Amino acid sequence: MSTTPDPTHAVWIKSSHSGNGGGNCVEWAPSYAASGVIPVRDSKDPSGPTLAFTPTAWTSFVEAIRHGDFGTV
Repeated sequence: MSTTPDPTHAVWIKSSHSGNGGGNCVEWAPSYAASGVIPVRDSKDPSGPTLAFTPTAWTSFVEAIRHGDFGTV
């Protein structure tokens, strides 16, 4: 039995940095944070793979990107 929630029916939030030009389109499902998993996907491929971050790892990832620390993520 999997302990990872099924994000099929998740409410996905598009990153505020994702533009409408088809470039960097990242979505996440914040409602899953209480379960210990943050699902993340490419909004251009909603049926494609989903990454799963712990809330701590997701916070670290977002902070690194926010500060331009691309080599540390």
